[in-house]
Amino acid sequence: MVVEPGGMAFVYMLRCSDGSLYVGSTRDLERRLYEHQIGRGAAYTRLRRPVELVWCEEHEHVGAAFAREKQVQGWSRAKRLALIEQQYGELPGLSRKRR
Repeated sequence: MVVEPGGMAFVYMLRCSDGSLYVGSTRDLERRLYEHQIGRGAAYTRLRRPVELVWCEEHEHVGAAFAREKQVQGWSRAKRLALIEQQYGELPGLSRKRR
């Protein structure tokens, strides 16, 4: 995804038809969700439609949204599910152990 500087942006998570979770970011959430639904979104979601928006977060700057996208992409499934369910107190305990 090409990221332009400045402007409001969103990080979002989709639940795909196979139960997997996809994390992305965009400046236009409504348009991006439509693209995912019609198969013009990411290659990952193209074969896993329909998709459902299960979480989103707004950021003031595109750079902040992109950084948050990369952070959440690195999380375990359990930690992503806790985020979706707004179980914020659980998040630190679900961090992956570093070796």
